[in-house]
Amino acid sequence: MPRDLHPRLLRGFVATAETLHFGRAAERLHIAQQALSRDIRSLEQALGGALFTRTTRSVELTAAGARLLPRARRLLVLHDEILSTVACEGHRPLLLDLNSDVTGDDLTADRLLAHAREAWPDGELLARFHGGLGAAAAELVAHRLDVSLGRFAGLPARLRAELVHVPVRLEPMAVMMSTGHPLAGRTELPLAELAGHPVDICAGNPATTEWADLGAGLLAEHGLAAAPEHLPPVGLVETAHYLRRHGELMLTTTGGPQIPGVVTVPLVDPVPLSLVGLVHRPDLRHPGLAALIRAAAELGRREGWLRRPPGCWLPAADAALLAG
Repeated sequence: MPRDLHPRLLRGFVATAETLHFGRAAERLHIAQQALSRDIRSLEQALGGALFTRTTRSVELTAAGARLLPRARRLLVLHDEILSTVACEGHRPLLLDLNSDVTGDDLTADRLLAHAREAWPDGELLARFHGGLGAAAAELVAHRLDVSLGRFAGLPARLRAELVHVPVRLEPMAVMMSTGHPLAGRTELPLAELAGHPVDICAGNPATTEWADLGAGLLAEHGLAAAPEHLPPVGLVETAHYLRRHGELMLTTTGGPQIPGVVTVPLVDPVPLSLVGLVHRPDLRHPGLAALIRAAAELGRREGWLRRPPGCWLPAADAALLAG
């Protein structure tokens, strides 16, 4: 056994073991797949044995990998707790999860992060993109993450009780679809016209349960149908392929990326809104958190991020958070 084992190698191992897919694990860690493969090989060499059985179609844990997984998880928890409780809060990076690895002209996460970094040039905001507040909330409570961004009202009550929410923006909602969809030529879509067109609300993704909760409420209140649950496509190319193959609408927000072969159409009559907020532990004291909150307030005042337009739709739970 080597005297030193870098936590990065163990993080790569745990992500691969949990996804059993090198590509998805690399996306979760926000690194290149080649870099992850190198780290796994380095770990296997350091430990003296194979941790995964790889074929062209599958990745499986070996017996040694299965033995390592619970121990690696415990070690990473301890490592992160040490960083959270012992390291000086003012000097370590602030770790935040922005829930999506896509970029767009008006995505809240992109703009908030850029504005906060500009206002706090001497500090470090370390962003990762794991894809959902539903998953990130547990990481926050366990001190493995500092800040996340998403829809707080959709979290279970036990998690909301342990976290703090700062409203950031009311995001108008839209639907994505393949350019071959019958509704693709519209510039906007009244909700009533979605009748007969099942809407994908990402109900099969355990990391984004807060988004599925929002979508289910919207569809139920307006008498619309949800598409069947399924494992979510990963990445823009796979999303475009899924929409083209299945011919469904997918619930999203405006201002996102331009995906080849896909159009995004805003929803109206009424305009449905998603309340996005910063979420963190109540005991967190860090200048990076202060920079994010200031950036959200400045952008909100300047651009009316928390202004409710006339005739909009917002769930009662989100409206209560906004009022509070």
